[in-house]
Amino acid sequence: MTQTTIGIDISKDHLDAHRLPGGAHDRFDNTSAGHKALLRWIGPIPTRVVYEPTGPYHRKLEVRLAAAGMPIVKVNPRQARRFAQAVGGFAKTDALDAAMLARMGAVLGLEARPVRDVILNTLKDLHLAREALVKDRTAARNRAKVITLALLKQHSVARLKQIDQQLAALDAAIAAEIHTDPTLDARMAILVSIPGIAAVTAAMLVVEMPEPGGLDPKAAAALAGLAPITRQSGQWKGKAFVQGGRKQVRQALYMPALVAMRFNPDMKAKYEQLTSAGKAPKQAITAIMRKLIVLANALLKKAAPWQPKLA
Repeated sequence: MTQTTIGIDISKDHLDAHRLPGGAHDRFDNTSAGHKALLRWIGPIPTRVVYEPTGPYHRKLEVRLAAAGMPIVKVNPRQARRFAQAVGGFAKTDALDAAMLARMGAVLGLEARPVRDVILNTLKDLHLAREALVKDRTAARNRAKVITLALLKQHSVARLKQIDQQLAALDAAIAAEIHTDPTLDARMAILVSIPGIAAVTAAMLVVEMPEPGGLDPKAAAALAGLAPITRQSGQWKGKAFVQGGRKQVRQALYMPALVAMRFNPDMKAKYEQLTSAGKAPKQAITAIMRKLIVLANALLKKAAPWQPKLA
């Protein structure tokens, strides 16, 4: 059977669509009326519809495509650009981007995945706002160290107090949103049962990694960017290292790993075993981070909270 792939380049005002095979192309407004026209243009449900996330500009289209039963493939913009470079696509226009996305989906045989629920989109927005505030707080604290004028010190203290209040409000809103959904609430309870994972980290995992519980251990580690990448060619063998995956998840697991090394006997024993074997502390901590995400995936799969092992 002939597979049909639709590539869509999404901007604030327009949607450029490209069809393979055939190479048909058209442009639509990024409005409700434009979405209707795009669906008519697509016609029968294709094999896949490929697009890149563009912040707020793709959300409504994504919901509309999902409601129409379209098999949606949302690709990482960096991977899409590297694919374009690999096939010699250095020019960049909206029409060319749509054609490239269609070609990427067809050549790589990308499989559709379910879109985020509305509640997960809401949580994502709240989490992004929280991340921005944390960056603001870090910058404000750094500026406060070099301020000498009394008025500016007063402003700095007030700003830091405001950021802390806003962070508390966001944390409360995230917790309340998760509590409204029984499935997410149950996932949250399992995650916070793991020594080292506090409510903030658990909420981040609920938002940024909804897949754990349905993955094998290696896939869970790779998704977080914590699976060692082998480097070998002929007689040469380089050191394995971690890369890719979801950077924010990897960063968020660093502090929980440090806590787990102290209060989780299994993690503490693993850390000591690795350092005794000659591993650098940073490598050992990365291994603990990997064990945490694999453990979280296993517990979510069993739908059971963490329990200490009996002596």
